[in-house]
Amino acid sequence: MLRPKIPTMPTPTGLVTPPAVVQPTAVEPMQPSPAPVAQRPTVQITPGTALAVIGAGTAVVLVVGTVLVSMLLATAVTAASVAVCALVVRSLLASPAKRPRHRR
Repeated sequence: MLRPKIPTMPTPTGLVTPPAVVQPTAVEPMQPSPAPVAQRPTVQITPGTALAVIGAGTAVVLVVGTVLVSMLLATAVTAASVAVCALVVRSLLASPAKRPRHRR
């Protein structure tokens, strides 16, 4: 009931033809033709385009710089708060040993 059914390999039906035989042909050398000169489109930068590219680059630099500085600030604040917590825990654990015991 739970055994997997393994498919069997189908047997070919009908006539099976052998592959066609390819006859070699003589190769004639080609005459060298002049290489075509590739015409690449020229990019023309106008003053407006240059100004737009400079403005976009400046915006990207400012945004990335802001993100990096904020991440650095978050790391510094976290490190300072962990240091303060460590000092408080250390002082709480060390304070009973320094205090003299009260006798009744």
